[in-house]
Amino acid sequence: MLDTGLAGRGAFVTGGASGIGQSIAVALAAEGVRVRVADIVPANETLEMVRASGGSASAAVVDVRLEQSLEGALAEAVADLDGIDLFVNVAAVYAAQPITRVEDEVWSDLLRTNVTACALACKTVAKHMIYRGHGSILVVGSTVVCAPSYEGAAYRASKTALRSYTETLAIELAPFGIRVNMLTPGPFPTALVKDLPAEQRNAAAQEVPLGQREGRLPEVRAAALFLLSDRLASYVTGNELFVDGGLHLRPLFIGPLEKVRELNQ
Repeated sequence: MLDTGLAGRGAFVTGGASGIGQSIAVALAAEGVRVRVADIVPANETLEMVRASGGSASAAVVDVRLEQSLEGALAEAVADLDGIDLFVNVAAVYAAQPITRVEDEVWSDLLRTNVTACALACKTVAKHMIYRGHGSILVVGSTVVCAPSYEGAAYRASKTALRSYTETLAIELAPFGIRVNMLTPGPFPTALVKDLPAEQRNAAAQEVPLGQREGRLPEVRAAALFLLSDRLASYVTGNELFVDGGLHLRPLFIGPLEKVRELNQ
């Protein structure tokens, strides 16, 4: 079994109560990492999964949109974990609204949760890692940046901005030996898509070149561990690794023209 060299590290994972964040948190704990999961809902299931695997993790209920809440959670994690070596930003929200019906509150919430919260966290985490002289940051993106999707203007704008921010983060932290990378998943069974109609999810899955299916959560873990590991990826920063079955190479499902017209009528 390949040794990631992550054992003994401290990790802070946002959005770790379910989905991809949960999968990464459990994988890190299994590698011997001390994990603090932060989510807007209790992460009891994640902690149970970690305990079942013999790992170590704790959790905090945090609203990442609120700077004071986020800073407080990070400060507690630094103390409890004896420092943060790894930061994984997964927390995100999704909303589908046509361009003529986008609500101010929805637009603002998507940008605040998906972009600003990451920037606020990294502002604090980066200072801590610079002081310690090392660190690895992983930001989870979305294949929506590769092609526009109907009703997805706000979500795509947030994820495109997140990608741009991550690139700047990588070049500014590189002189300090801190690596920053983006993991971009395709369709996975997460909380972001659980309320979408089955027809829409199936249509998206059919566009995936590799298997015409949604990804399985364990399939994203190895990529995350690789990018976070200094031992395995010491010369990798500013990279975007797609774990999407090749979806970013294919156009998104369009559907009948009449359906598209109805969005904004």
